[in-house]
Amino acid sequence: MSSAFQDTPDSEGRRLPTDGQPETHAGGAQGLAALLLLADGRFPAGGYAHSGGLEPMVANGRVHDVDSLESFLRGRAATSGLVAAGIAAAACGAVLDLDAERLTLLDDALDARMPSPAQRSTSRQLGRQLLRVMHMIRPDPRFDGLGRTPHHPVVLGVTAATFGLGRRDAAMLSLHECIAGPAAAAVRLLSIDPFETHASLARLGPYLESLADEAAAASHEDVDNLSAAGSPLMDLAAEQQTWHEKRLFAS
Repeated sequence: MSSAFQDTPDSEGRRLPTDGQPETHAGGAQGLAALLLLADGRFPAGGYAHSGGLEPMVANGRVHDVDSLESFLRGRAATSGLVAAGIAAAACGAVLDLDAERLTLLDDALDARMPSPAQRSTSRQLGRQLLRVMHMIRPDPRFDGLGRTPHHPVVLGVTAATFGLGRRDAAMLSLHECIAGPAAAAVRLLSIDPFETHASLARLGPYLESLADEAAAASHEDVDNLSAAGSPLMDLAAEQQTWHEKRLFAS
């Protein structure tokens, strides 16, 4: 796989303009277009079938209105969201640094950070779906070494690199998916006004920016030093969701 990697302008996958400051996106308008494509809720990677653990939290009464939803989203971003963002940023960096072996280490590291078998299964299902989509819309040899069922954040990081995006972009994409999916699910689960859910997403924007900075900075570290923030309640909820007969979402 490493022989298929291609050099990029810098280790972040970004070009330096004349003032010496890195652009927000590697390819300028092209990078922005890639971000819009990947962050679009209609992107057919399968996320729409999952609530990100929100459905069982609604069922047990922990999330019941806009305020409790926003607290849930913030907590999800700070725990599993930050873990996934760190893995995605590191996977993007592995491609940019021509380090194929690191991708395998990252996939194993995410397994170790997911105590719930249901969550591991969901992550690999979403990873397989994203990989399938990318083979169709943007074939690239850098996907070939990921296997058949890689974790979603690993595939997302490689995807970001193939679009010319950098580590922070990969982290931000991962964090966006972490809360946008549950927010969309909340409209169905709680009959919440979609304007209110998007207002919550807007309020969380600065927080996601800070988490993306943290994930991107940590992505240069050894795999063992990446975030391992846990959420036991979410682990339990994920397992409970698997045996609920009446459910709207797969997870």
